[in-house]
Amino acid sequence: MAVDGLPGGVHVGDVLAGTVVEVPRPRTWVVKLDHFPEGPLGEIGPLDLTWDFSRERPKAEPGRRVTAAVAAQSLHRGRIRLSAAAAEHPGLWAFLSTLSPGALLSGTVAEIRNFGVFVALDDGPPHPAFPGVGFITIPELSWSWFKDPAEVVRVGQRVTCRFVHFDTSNGEARLSLRDTLPDPFQTFADRTTAGDRLRGEVVKEIPFGVLVRVAEAVEGLLPSPEGAGRPAVGEVVTVTVAEIDRAARKLLLAFGAG
Repeated sequence: MAVDGLPGGVHVGDVLAGTVVEVPRPRTWVVKLDHFPEGPLGEIGPLDLTWDFSRERPKAEPGRRVTAAVAAQSLHRGRIRLSAAAAEHPGLWAFLSTLSPGALLSGTVAEIRNFGVFVALDDGPPHPAFPGVGFITIPELSWSWFKDPAEVVRVGQRVTCRFVHFDTSNGEARLSLRDTLPDPFQTFADRTTAGDRLRGEVVKEIPFGVLVRVAEAVEGLLPSPEGAGRPAVGEVVTVTVAEIDRAARKLLLAFGAG
């Protein structure tokens, strides 16, 4: 059965051939597909041209023949989104396409950068440009605050992460290490109720108040006016729990006793 939103008989991952008919923007190709001579057209965006970022991205002029894989489940602006990179690396595309959100994947930390961590997965092919097919963004590393990703993991460390989604633009398995660990907010919510009085340290000023750390990796919003009445960063204050939102992981605090 065809995926909703796509023309009949076409599925995500299918490889289609066609001819470039327009290059409306740098590194964006509009393709007349052999499979659909009357339309819709296909479109290959700049992030879908190649996953090998170590080389110059391919250039095209009208008339060039191309093959590319269907990359999205529905039409975008009346066009089929295509990935030439996926057609270049069918094994990697097939592997990533079979992964289910929430699945546990194991591997080795291959490289740590200031924007995230690359993981070489035990299963699946290597990436054509990156040191690992798995990638953990900074927010998905830990529930706790940290300055440097190297405070959380080290190169060569074995990790087991949850699969979040297939990043079709980079050919990556986006992962979460954080989701394999107990959520300190939920632990805090289990033992705390509205009206409880707590002591905490002010850790950040924001336009409409301050954030107060009341437990390890748990911060709450304390609304306060700007000026002399606002506690400073580093100050320890007594607060009352006003509201706990488990689903959104939000904690609202108030001054003094409730």
